Amino acid sequence: MFAIPGKQAVTITPAAAAQIAKLMEKDGHKGLRIGVKKGGCAGMEYTMEYAAQVDPMDEVVEQNGARVMIAPMAQMFLFGTEIDYEVSLLESGFKFKNPNVEDACGCGESIKFKDVAELTAETKDG
Repeated sequence: MFAIPGKQAVTITPAAAAQIAKLMEKDGHKGLRIGVKKGGCAGMEYTMEYAAQVDPMDEVVEQNGARVMIAPMAQMFLFGTEIDYEVSLLESGFKFKNPNVEDACGCGESIKFKDVAELTAETKDG
């Protein structure tokens, strides 16, 4: 959809790939589907869910035994994002380093994206 030939839609750090592969193996999932939805104090939130199958419209990224599917409506918002998995004393979880985010709330769970026209232009100029 918004792909640039020879460039993956998202990148996955080794820590994230290991965690995703572990989650896939646990119950035989085909991967994790990521997307965005309206919500939170900044306007949008990331979504992640186990996927039992790959949708033909998904953008699929595979790396080190991990498979991530990007839902069609989220592809332009997630292009160029690095997915990481961080562990600290208080929490552990996936972190999205997304160049398309214009603003985020204090908790980091809610984001605001750049204008759609700007995102489309950046993807084409890529």
